[in-house]
Amino acid sequence: MTVTDEVTTRPGAPPPAAGDGGQAGGGDAAAVRVVAALSGDLDGGFAVLYEAYRGPVFSTALRLCGRWAEAEDLSAEAFLRAYRALCGYGPERIAELRPRAWLLTILANVWRNGLRTAARKPPPGPLEDAPDPPDPAEGVEDAAARHETGRELAGLLAALPDAQRAAVVLRHVTDLPVAEIAEVLGVPEGTVKSHVSRGLARLRRLHDQGEGGIR
Repeated sequence: MTVTDEVTTRPGAPPPAAGDGGQAGGGDAAAVRVVAALSGDLDGGFAVLYEAYRGPVFSTALRLCGRWAEAEDLSAEAFLRAYRALCGYGPERIAELRPRAWLLTILANVWRNGLRTAARKPPPGPLEDAPDPPDPAEGVEDAAARHETGRELAGLLAALPDAQRAAVVLRHVTDLPVAEIAEVLGVPEGTVKSHVSRGLARLRRLHDQGEGGIR
């Protein structure tokens, strides 16, 4: 279930089951292949890691910050830090790596570090450049409609407190199970569930009030 689906769900509807790990996207199907590639050759393995996770890393970054250019910078910095870290990892540590959670933890840390310095920078422009990553097979009309939804969703997510935004994005955009979100954010699973629940409730209120609601 996406954030769009959840926001437009009637208020009395039960929330989706969280943390079951059995839904599509809950598992990390690429992990074994990526770890094996990294174990054989760092540079070649890093290319495999990048191809496997650049989509979820960028999508997560885009929904966290709401701006395409900033999401590109966040993603690039996360992968750069990941490569530097891997250069210092031994075979045992690489073998135990959970690459998706590890990469998203790095991304979340980069994003949070940026928030700490945001007050010293000029205010950003309007949230108008945060569509979903383009699909080459998509028609023009569908792409235009999806661009509008992406911009509106970015506006809604930007209104959430940082902790709630991160939890909602990881759960309903990146589609991680609760246990993995807890690992990424470094908080208990109960805290993740609370952030997701409160964040979705706030999104519903914003939608109902018409403040950039998703059509």
